[in-house]
Amino acid sequence: MASIRKRGKNSWQIIVSCGYDINGKKLTETKTIKKPPDMTDKQWEKELKKIALEFERQVETGQYLSGAKMTLAEFAELWLKDYAEKYLEPKTVHYYKDMLNSRILPAIGHISLEKLQPMHLIEFYNNLGEEGIRRDTKYKARPELIETMKKESMAAFARKAGVSDKTISNLCRNGNTTIDIVEKISKYLNEKPDNLFVPVEGKIKLTGNTILHYHRVISSMLTDAVQWQLIATNPAARVKPPKAEDKEANYYDEKQTAYLLECLENEHIKIKTAIMLVIFTGMRLGEVAGLEWKDIDFKNKVIKVVRSSQYLNDKNKPKNKRINPKDPKTRAGKRDINIPDIMIKILKQYKNWQNEERLKSGDLWIDSDRLFTKWNGAPIFPGTISGWFRKFREKYDLPPLTFHQLRHTNASLMIAQGVDVATVSKRLGHANISTTMNIYSHALRSPNKEAADKLEKLFVKKNTKAFVNN
Repeated sequence: MASIRKRGKNSWQIIVSCGYDINGKKLTETKTIKKPPDMTDKQWEKELKKIALEFERQVETGQYLSGAKMTLAEFAELWLKDYAEKYLEPKTVHYYKDMLNSRILPAIGHISLEKLQPMHLIEFYNNLGEEGIRRDTKYKARPELIETMKKESMAAFARKAGVSDKTISNLCRNGNTTIDIVEKISKYLNEKPDNLFVPVEGKIKLTGNTILHYHRVISSMLTDAVQWQLIATNPAARVKPPKAEDKEANYYDEKQTAYLLECLENEHIKIKTAIMLVIFTGMRLGEVAGLEWKDIDFKNKVIKVVRSSQYLNDKNKPKNKRINPKDPKTRAGKRDINIPDIMIKILKQYKNWQNEERLKSGDLWIDSDRLFTKWNGAPIFPGTISGWFRKFREKYDLPPLTFHQLRHTNASLMIAQGVDVATVSKRLGHANISTTMNIYSHALRSPNKEAADKLEKLFVKKNTKAFVNN
């Protein structure tokens, strides 16, 4: 039987016994309810008994959901441990933790799962859109903070705030810093960030795409909460997702790409090989960094994409960077890509150069079989390749473009040359052709217009008199 006890002036607690655990500790489920102001004591006594009987039935049949006891923050910790860390990629988990700890949990983490409503999420998304500051925004210290930091030794302040001496020195010289440093110093001084720092370019709003990412993470978590029978329904499913902006892929056109290839003739064989690989294959950055020599079939002129390389950087342990090999982004990511003779020639030249480097290093060489390595043969950080391209682009005054956008260049050029979208999609490793069409709609416009022109030439010339007479 459920027992009832009064807790406060207008609140009651219902307790149902669930037996004992292996240590002999009594197990109970509880539910706290409040008396509606419009009920008389007699009406409430009758209603309370009904609620107690229903609660007891739910507990006995396993239908009681304990989301009332668990906050979103508590569930997030459980979800990360029991689901995300077991089934998701380490970098994805790292990304989710950053979103949870930076914005989601500080805003709505205190709300219990059972009481989390669509309006809480709508208000959260609206706040992100109006006042959200991008994580990549740069900040300067306010004069008052600089004065505070200079009152004691920079080394002492840095140690207490959990940052480096160099960071404090940079801030005192009016240098820029990141949101992570802002949060650490603000936490140490127990002050709001706005009182200590000012954004370099003013407050920059989050994009619709970024807010949509937050919605997807929350919705995914709450879907699991429903499946785990902690809540009955997912409140995120009743919220219209934030609108994401459609963005066309940036890329180099034919003339710019021809100039890029011309400039590469003056560059080191390692840089030349990495950039040309993306131009001729459209591989992702992680896939390029993860390439091994056994993946290159020189005889049949094929590259087998079977892995990707990524690294994680623990913000709390700056030196704890590690490279993780992983499967490609999608199942379709495991693919064979045919390459032209010129790429085979470059790869052979690069292999000869790397063999010479191996001989120079002797016993210090780590035989990782990777194409792109550090000086001792160890796998390279993918970001290093991006850095090569950035310096190369700036050296030759090429238009701003990231290394990943060279992949867009490859796809756009293939489509412009009349390669069918299905083939382009397969070479890029997209799971669906629709993904390719959505990203490269800009490149498809030209063939689309050419198709219309060809149809006109085909039919109009043969039926000129008919069209004129009509």
